[in-house]
Amino acid sequence: MEKKDEKFELYKFTADKGQSPLRIDKFLVDRIENISRNKIQKASEKGYLIVNNKEVKSNYKVKPNDIIQLMTFYKPEKIEIIPENIPLNILYEDEYFLIINKVSGMVVHPAYGNENGTLVNALMYYLGDIEMFKSGEIRAGLVHRLDKNTSGVMVIAKDDETLTNISTQFFNRVPEKKYLALVWGVPKENEGTITGHIGRSLKNRKVMSVFPNGEYGKHSVTHYKVIKYLGYVSLLECTLETGRTHQIRAHMKYLGNPIFGDLEYGGTEILRGTRYTKYKQFIQNCFKIMPYQALHAETLEFKHPKTGDKVKFRAELPANFKELILKWEDYLSNRKV
Repeated sequence: MEKKDEKFELYKFTADKGQSPLRIDKFLVDRIENISRNKIQKASEKGYLIVNNKEVKSNYKVKPNDIIQLMTFYKPEKIEIIPENIPLNILYEDEYFLIINKVSGMVVHPAYGNENGTLVNALMYYLGDIEMFKSGEIRAGLVHRLDKNTSGVMVIAKDDETLTNISTQFFNRVPEKKYLALVWGVPKENEGTITGHIGRSLKNRKVMSVFPNGEYGKHSVTHYKVIKYLGYVSLLECTLETGRTHQIRAHMKYLGNPIFGDLEYGGTEILRGTRYTKYKQFIQNCFKIMPYQALHAETLEFKHPKTGDKVKFRAELPANFKELILKWEDYLSNRKV
C-alpha cells in the first residue's frame, strides 16, 4: 500500500550544460505538453518540484546540468513498449540522429489505449541495439512530435547528448520548420503572421483555441504565405516560430481558413464553393483521397549537434496530397472554361 507522503516521478529532465538561468516554471512549460505555470506552481507548493534531489519553489532558476523532476502522489502505470518491425521512410542517418518522413496515420509515441503501431515501437525495433532504445522509455529519442495525421520530416536523437543539444535548439527556436497546408478559402493577405496564445479549448478539451489577449495558453507565432490559389482552397507555406500543440491547425481556423479535411477544426465541412450536387460530390471525392488534414512538415533546418554546421532536410509530399492538389488544379481549369 502506498504511503500518503510517497512521491513518484512523472517527468525528469537534465538541463543542458549551456543552460542560461531560467525560472523552472518557464523551463517546464516549454517541455511538458498541456501544462501551465499555475499547475507547476501548485506542484511546488505540495513539494512535487525537485531539483538535484531537493524541493524547490516555482521561481527557482534552472542552472546548467540541473536534474529536474516533477513528482506526483500516485504511481504512474508503465506502458510496455514492444519493438515492431514497421517500415520507416528514412531520409538521412548518421551516428548522432535519424531523419524520417513520418506517414499520416502514425501516432508518434504510445499512450493508454494506443500502445502499438507507433513511431516509438518502430524505433525500438530499428534502433534496438542502441542504449537509448533499450530502456523502454516512452519518448526515447524524441526531440519533437507531429500529430497523428500530419506527415513529414522528423528528427530522432540516438543518444542523450544529441537529444539535449537538439532539444535545446528547439527550445531556443533555432530550427526553421516549414509546412505545406491546403486550406479552405483565400486568406485576406497573400502573406502574414498569426499571433496569439494557444491553449486547450474551454468548450472542447481535445482541441486547441487561440486566445488573442494572452489571458490563457502559451505564446505562439506562425508565418504564412500563399504559394498557389486553387479556387475555393489555397496552398500555403507555413513557417513556425513557436511549436505549440496543433499550432498551425488552430491558427488557420482562427484566421478563418481551416485546413482542408481537418475533422477537429472544421475542415471537413464544405466551407467555400457552390451549392451544386456535382460540386459536393467533387469535395467528397477529395476527402476520400485524403481523409485527414492536408498538412505536411516539408522542411527542417537546424545545427548539426557535432559539427555545428547548418543541415536541412526535406520530406516529399505524400502521393495522396499531390493527387489532391492535382484534383483541385483540374477543377479550377475546367471551371474557367
